Amino acid sequence: MVLAALAMGAAAVSHAIGFEEIRQAYRPSETLVLDRHGETLQRVRTDMTVRRGPWVPLDGISPALRMAMVLSEDKRFYEHSGVDWRAVSAAAWANLWNKRTRGASTLTMQLAGLLDDDLRLGNGGRNLQQKIGQAVTATRLESSWRKDQILEAYLNLVPFRGELVGIDALSRTLFDKAPHGLNESEAALAAALVRSPNAQPAAVAKRACGVLKEMRGPKVPTDCLVLDMQAEIALSRRAFTASEGIAPHLARRLLASSREGEAQVRSTLDARLQRLALQSLQQHVKELRGRHVEDGAVIVLDNASGEVLAWVGSTGALSAAAEVDGVLAQRQPGSTLKPFLYAQAFAEQRLTAASLLDDSPAYLPTASGLYIPQNYDRQFKGWVSARTALASSLNVPAVRTLVMVSPEPFARQLRALGIALKENGDYYGYSLALGSAEVSLLQLTNAYRALANGGRFSPATFKPSVPSPASTPAFTPALDPRAAFIVTDILSDPNARARTFGTDSILATRFWTAVKTGTSKDMRDNWAVGYSQRYTVGVWVGNASGKPMWDVSGTSGAAPIWAALMRELHARTPSQAPRPPPGVLKTAVNFGDQLEATRSEWFLAGTQQPLFAVHTAPSLSSSKQAARAKDSEAPAVPPRILSPQDGTILALDPDIPPARQRLTLTADAGSANPADLRWVIGKREIGKGPQAQWLPWPGRHTVQLRDKGGAVRDERRLEVRGAGVKGLTERK
Repeated sequence: MVLAALAMGAAAVSHAIGFEEIRQAYRPSETLVLDRHGETLQRVRTDMTVRRGPWVPLDGISPALRMAMVLSEDKRFYEHSGVDWRAVSAAAWANLWNKRTRGASTLTMQLAGLLDDDLRLGNGGRNLQQKIGQAVTATRLESSWRKDQILEAYLNLVPFRGELVGIDALSRTLFDKAPHGLNESEAALAAALVRSPNAQPAAVAKRACGVLKEMRGPKVPTDCLVLDMQAEIALSRRAFTASEGIAPHLARRLLASSREGEAQVRSTLDARLQRLALQSLQQHVKELRGRHVEDGAVIVLDNASGEVLAWVGSTGALSAAAEVDGVLAQRQPGSTLKPFLYAQAFAEQRLTAASLLDDSPAYLPTASGLYIPQNYDRQFKGWVSARTALASSLNVPAVRTLVMVSPEPFARQLRALGIALKENGDYYGYSLALGSAEVSLLQLTNAYRALANGGRFSPATFKPSVPSPASTPAFTPALDPRAAFIVTDILSDPNARARTFGTDSILATRFWTAVKTGTSKDMRDNWAVGYSQRYTVGVWVGNASGKPMWDVSGTSGAAPIWAALMRELHARTPSQAPRPPPGVLKTAVNFGDQLEATRSEWFLAGTQQPLFAVHTAPSLSSSKQAARAKDSEAPAVPPRILSPQDGTILALDPDIPPARQRLTLTADAGSANPADLRWVIGKREIGKGPQAQWLPWPGRHTVQLRDKGGAVRDERRLEVRGAGVKGLTERK
């Protein structure tokens, strides 16, 4: 048996490995996600079998702990060569007389047992073969390793309590501090746990008190009662959370695409900017809590490289759904799709930035009924230029633009910009102009980055480029650069957005930026996405549950966060407007009837013109009245209903209060006096004159136009569909 034990020990000696090899093979139970500069963003547990922190060098461990461990486990550690023969003799003599004594295993022998599974301590203790193998391996380790290396390896590999392995896991779990910060009392408790990892707090405190007395010497009094209280508190603590840091959502996504077992994973994020984005989001959402807002998300992209500099997926503790990643969640983008629509219309030369669009009630027949777009403020501005329509985010002109472009070609344009729609364009219809499709904040913000890059698209990335961080991404043309430039100029024009946002809104920065806000149906989502010369920032505010917010607009919801981040990004970095690409030129334009002020406007070469005016034919009523003035014997022209058309089907939207879904009835008075016209539905008179507003209710109805005598002069039949309509009041 002795020969077999010696043979096993010899085998252990022949396979002894070096200190550096052990340290390189060490794997913590957590992976650290680092920012672009090497700063820790997130700590994520990836090994659930044990709890190990990162390898701690000896100079990162408190001197008190090193002393406590040597005094507790191996007093002659610095004197022996792996085996303490004096301790072996004492143990043998005690065993001969059946006396209890501490084991004779040195720190080096214990380390040998930790390094070799064949020598590991079992439930019944080590047998003779293992003890001899331990001694032989310890002697070999002492001949090739330095004492400081042996102690360092031991402190990083020794089990302490439960799942805790190594001094880092112990220090951070039981004492909530790094290993270099342990004081004498904490060091004594840690040393006591090595001998009895699962002992009760009183037993641990008793042993720790003995260690502490040895550390301090006989002249320094030791209060063991205080140590007992410390043991109760420390051993009652649970392991710290499985994930800690400021980028949990990005960390989860990054680890899913990384190699298994990596101790550290580097990202493209900037820790300083990540903290700022998180703090700005949380602070502003706290201010909006009274308006039923609890969630939000932020992403910051570098325009040139596409690298993600900040990725905040939720408001953290403020959210009831903190695990939901708002950067990737699919939400309705509202008006933030409009810039791509107008860019496509410009590129196809269907419009110019100075083209006039009619912001007035529109009734568009669709397969599911009549589509009636409304502006955010439920008001209409009349004839406006495309520049004003886009910058002021007017809905009806955008829908009229999509009628020119068509939904499916627009959907293809969005896909080219990286926005992956779930359905084809015809599925969404004309509502696609107002953001009825669902997109993610990441895709939407990267599409705006394509605008910032002159219509060139490349995927965003959160992994550092290989082989060089300065590598240029592979761009693909996704949008006409001339159209992208004109849209960018519009989004940066504070005067053009004044109709809706005023001249001094939060969207106006002291440096050059281009920005667009958006609010989805029923105020469920609020967005602000924009870019400077160097960065693109996207912000979403809302509720992960989909519940509506109360009176939160583009400028009060996401925009303040966007503006705060942009100010920080350009605190010391200038931002200049892009240079016009070849094929665009600037021309002075005038507008008829003083619809808009004279200005210089950008055009695609060949589409410029100096005057934009509305030429309308005189109405039938005015023509007949003029004719009657010339010829009193001209035949009378009866009044007629112009809108709605016969057979119209209206669908009430349950998410819009009925009071905001009024239908405009219009008529041509013909040769009659317009003031004599009466609008009647059923037995109710709902208005007088050539125009009236009607609040629809479900059912089939006949709209009649009567004269002052009550005679029916014209009528239209229509159907109103809808049920479960919300109350008549709307939160402001």
